[in-house]
Amino acid sequence: MKTAPIRLQKFLADAGVASRRSAEKIIAEGRVEVNGRKVTITGSKVDPTVDRVKFDGRPVTTRKRLYLALHKPRGYLCSRSDPEDRRIASELLPAEWSHLYPVGRLDLESEGLILFTNDGEFCLRLTHPRYNVTKVYLATVRGTMDDNVIRRITAGVQHDGELLKALKARTLASGNSTSLVEVVLGEGKNREVRRLFESQGLEVIRLVRTQIGKIRLAQLPSGKWRTLTDTEVKTLLSPS
Repeated sequence: MKTAPIRLQKFLADAGVASRRSAEKIIAEGRVEVNGRKVTITGSKVDPTVDRVKFDGRPVTTRKRLYLALHKPRGYLCSRSDPEDRRIASELLPAEWSHLYPVGRLDLESEGLILFTNDGEFCLRLTHPRYNVTKVYLATVRGTMDDNVIRRITAGVQHDGELLKALKARTLASGNSTSLVEVVLGEGKNREVRRLFESQGLEVIRLVRTQIGKIRLAQLPSGKWRTLTDTEVKTLLSPS
């Protein structure tokens, strides 16, 4: 029985081929066929129960949706591959889940909570700014923290021609050599926490993401993973 058609990029994302944004690029590059014909127009629709879809000549089928939380250690990339052969965070997952892709990014030197999935809609909801999914970080900053710095980074600063802004920030501990600051982001631009402090002449020497939405890193050991519960997934997909 036929079902309601869905956009091709959503079908590819749900099948774990790529995130929805990456799927749009894949389609435009002419790497996708539907019923034997190459499709290059994003927004084209398919019926998963009837249409035959191929990516790079291989059949694409929908998979059971998976949602994992990983405590990424320092020194691992959040990427599907790396031309420099550096360590990849997905290598810490079971081999049968190597097709999962990271939801957003943590840079090479950062640690903490990163989610993995094969659900493109889930990935979009957690990474697109319009959905307002907050992320919480603990930043260890070299030197003593000044309250004026907190006021400036929450008011918004310009860095490399881009406006950066923390939704909230507070100093948890401050000493002569280092300070510990909790930072809450909404949009999460590239290396935003580090760049916020760089704009104030300060260096972040350790950065740990402790929370995404209502999902906490809690006691998950470094390098270990767990599956999200159905309730946790629904919480992340619910409007804030």
